[in-house]
Amino acid sequence: MTQCIIVSGDDALASTIVDELKRAGASVARLLDSELAGARVKTELAKAGVATASAVVCAGDDDATNLEIALLARKANPNIRVVARVANDVLRDAVAADEGPSAILGVADLAGAAVVEACLARTTHPFEVAGIEFVAFGAEAPFDASLREIYGDLAPVAMVPNENAANAGEVLVCPGRDLRVSAGDWTAMIGTTEEVAACGVKVPRQDRMRARQSRLRRVLYAARALPDEVNPAFYPVIAALILLVIGSTTLLHFSYTHPGMSWTDAFYFTNETITTTGYGDFSFAKQPTWLRLYAAVLMLAGVTTTALLVAFIADVLLSRRFLTLSAGPRARHLRNHIIVVGLSALGVRVVTDLTEAGYDVAVIERDQNNPFLSTTAELDVPVIFGDATLRPTLEAARVDSARAVAVLTRDDMVNIETGIVVREMLGSEPAPSGNRWSKVPLVLRVYDHDLGSAVAQRFGFENVRSTVELTAPWFIGAAMGLQVLGTFSVGNRSFLIGGMYVQAGSELDGLQMFEVSTQTRVIAVTRHDAPVRLHPRRDSRLSAGDTVYLVGPYRELIATLRKGQPLPRPAADGSLTGDECRCADAGMDADASNEDNVRRLQPIRGGRGVASH
Repeated sequence: MTQCIIVSGDDALASTIVDELKRAGASVARLLDSELAGARVKTELAKAGVATASAVVCAGDDDATNLEIALLARKANPNIRVVARVANDVLRDAVAADEGPSAILGVADLAGAAVVEACLARTTHPFEVAGIEFVAFGAEAPFDASLREIYGDLAPVAMVPNENAANAGEVLVCPGRDLRVSAGDWTAMIGTTEEVAACGVKVPRQDRMRARQSRLRRVLYAARALPDEVNPAFYPVIAALILLVIGSTTLLHFSYTHPGMSWTDAFYFTNETITTTGYGDFSFAKQPTWLRLYAAVLMLAGVTTTALLVAFIADVLLSRRFLTLSAGPRARHLRNHIIVVGLSALGVRVVTDLTEAGYDVAVIERDQNNPFLSTTAELDVPVIFGDATLRPTLEAARVDSARAVAVLTRDDMVNIETGIVVREMLGSEPAPSGNRWSKVPLVLRVYDHDLGSAVAQRFGFENVRSTVELTAPWFIGAAMGLQVLGTFSVGNRSFLIGGMYVQAGSELDGLQMFEVSTQTRVIAVTRHDAPVRLHPRRDSRLSAGDTVYLVGPYRELIATLRKGQPLPRPAADGSLTGDECRCADAGMDADASNEDNVRRLQPIRGGRGVASH
């Protein structure tokens, strides 16, 4: 079997990875999760050529299946690159602990950072390259000039013309520093933190985690919420019990004889009778017949009302509702908070990141048995239970005073409907708030990229995020041997930051910087026997042994990666053999051993591929 990349999974993420790997020239063997039941995993892996494959990408949505494929693939081929999708943190650490090359990725972790950035309207993206802190940032050009005149030696990544330009909204990728821009054009630049700071750009720093609510305040919130949470029949029962105690106390005070009763004794004896405690000190034995009959009725009425009262109280105390009944009042007192709709894996990651960064968060969730509720309780985040597509639910979360709304349920249609309702609510607010639609970021998770683009265009949503689009580049880059360091977006284009090793005899060996690619930007070059070269000149050359760090659209980075790997060698007759052809497709050296090939694809600095935005 010739060398190839094996991809498992049935969903859109796996399909996208397969399509993009083929587009990049790799040979791909597809394994469907539906075909991997029971003991068939080992057999199907063998059929796919796991013994000689360069990488296996476990991209299904089931952690157990992905874990089984990864472990069996590693056992069959100790040098194979394992790229696995694992949501569970414990399993992720366990899989990443093996000795072979691997990139263990969590979709929620990768996509969560982009959602948080959209909620906070951040235009800066810190990341680390070769031990040096870099920042990618976006800003409007302050005046008409060239990019060099405005930003000096910072590396341009993209430019988007302003709305007055003929090509407004079109993203120009990796323009030259001498490109002239107009005031108001959106520019995206990259530089070290020192270089960026010299241009007056502030890099956001993570705040301390917000303090938990004091115990007294939590009790007060719970007390405020209690009247709205108990059974409506609770109040008539309370009223009946109060009337029964007052009436019986009055009757006994005036009617009980031999001896008479004070008001205190009458009140005490009434409660003693209602609760059937006993008659150790007072009794009706020597009272008139009508009073004894009244005592019997009093006992029955007391037992009934007391039982109902206990049942209502137990309903509140024993239900999950009691644990979260303070959420409504707490949310009603929030201002400038962020609303997260849906406690999916992505939703809870966003909630965690926002709370740890010091922001107030309120959650809307429909399922009162959601397994992530324990996480929100630990984070001290209020949860409003209800349907987010209904106005009352959004009003309970105080959408009118929120700084951002992230709709992240697992249902695309629910997310779109919720987004439309939020738009209507924010766009019709009365004075003094006025129309806040353009001021409050609304982030929608839409799994399908094409659907997301259509929705964004039709309804004017600026922050529609596809988890497939956000995470697929990480899997593709890792499978092809690219060390992915971060991702960010400019307009409607996604950019990737990655590092690659230049092999001897490859197309990049001896190539000048301006010949690498017009769609990528080289920001640093390192090698073990030389200092780091930042922003290398266009006429400088790459050489074997260099590690080059680039920024650009991920398809361009993958294409550049192939240039950095050795070319396939022709057979004696000048043609490629079957094995060599497959090796060439996967970017491998057919004459090298499998161990050498895998070593070439190993991530730089041994990274695990965990998101770093």
